[in-house]
Parts: sequence; C-alpha cells; structure tokens
Amino acid sequence: MSSELSIIEIKPQASHRYSIIWLHGLGADGHDFEGIAPELHLHTEAHIHFVFPNAPIQPVTINGGLTMRAWYDILEMTLERKVDIAGIYQSEKLIAQLIDQEMAKGIPATHIILAGFSQGGLIALHAGLRFPHRLGGIIGLSTYLPTLAQLATERSAANNDTPIFMGHGILDAVVAIETAKAAFNGLHAMDYNIVWHDYLMEHSVCTEEINHLSAFINGIFDAA
Repeated sequence: MSSELSIIEIKPQASHRYSIIWLHGLGADGHDFEGIAPELHLHTEAHIHFVFPNAPIQPVTINGGLTMRAWYDILEMTLERKVDIAGIYQSEKLIAQLIDQEMAKGIPATHIILAGFSQGGLIALHAGLRFPHRLGGIIGLSTYLPTLAQLATERSAANNDTPIFMGHGILDAVVAIETAKAAFNGLHAMDYNIVWHDYLMEHSVCTEEINHLSAFINGIFDAA
C-alpha cells in the first residue's frame, strides 16, 4: 500500500481558512463526492479546501479478490463478524497524514472536518476519534464501527467533545441500519457529542441529509 494518497481537491477561492476531508465508499474514488461541495451551501465555502482522497487499490475478498479502491478489505457480508482491523489502522495512518498536511498549511485542527461515506465513514470515525488534536467535526454516513472496543482504550481525549454526525438510510441493504445504530449507541454510551439522523433512502445520500449536513458544518465553521 502506498505511503501517500492521491487526492481530488477543490481549492479555496479566497484565503484558505478551513478544510473538509471527505472519504468515498468501496469501489468509488475521490470524484464520488466532489459534486456535494456546492450543494452544501456553506457560508464559508470560498475559504474551504475540499480534499477527496482516493483509497488505495487492493483485492477485496467478498468480490472474489478483484482489486478496487478500498479503505480496508471486506472479508464477509456479515460486516462485523470478521473484520480487517489491520487495514482500518493502515488507512487511519494515511488519513492522519492528510490532516497533518492541512495543519502544516496553518489550518488549526479545529477548522478541519473529517467526513466519510460507508467504508470512508468508518475510517472518518475511527481516525477522527483517535487523532491527537481536536478536530472541528466528524461525519459518518451510511456506516458502522467495528473498532468500538479499541476506541474504548485508544480514544484521543482531545476529541472527547468534538461534534459527530451520523446519518443512515432505513432501507440500506448494504450496511444494515441496526449495525449503524449499534455504533451510534456505543459512541453515545462513551459520552461523545453525537447526533443521529435516519432517512427514507437506501445506501446513498438524499437532499434532506445534505440539508442537515449543511446546518451541521455551517454551525461548526461559523462558530470558528
């Protein structure tokens, strides 16, 4: 696996003050959520650097070993029974590098939001809650979190009160809503500052969710 990720980016039109790093799902790439930027109607959009990293290309067991962009291997369809924990930690390191790169440009960690969909959402939650500096916010969409037990001992105190958004489709046939709700309940029990939204949709994103994300992100960056 490469030690550095390739990225798709939307550079700020004015002075760079904020960053959003958005991770795609299995088999997609950085272009997958590129189009969401204008739909979010962010008040600070001109000052935001949007970073959409491409996951490494690797074989995925449930797809017969075919190679595709993946943040970790999916070993079987029952997502939480057998988990590629090593792959999750490997991707976490790559994402931490991306956050560090934004901070090296003078952007405080509190002005950085880490977001992800499906596999990318798992990495956003796992990496964000272990990151040593307080982030502005963490977004996990249509995702789950099999590393709750590890987070109980490895969580970063810096992100104890970071706002977390979880959204999920009640018709999701890829990541069962029960699996996602278990992740939310686990994080809520650990006293994280987390909100839950569910929507009448499948494994996707809908207008209502984008509106909620807009309010969530604006609330963070406007206050910053």
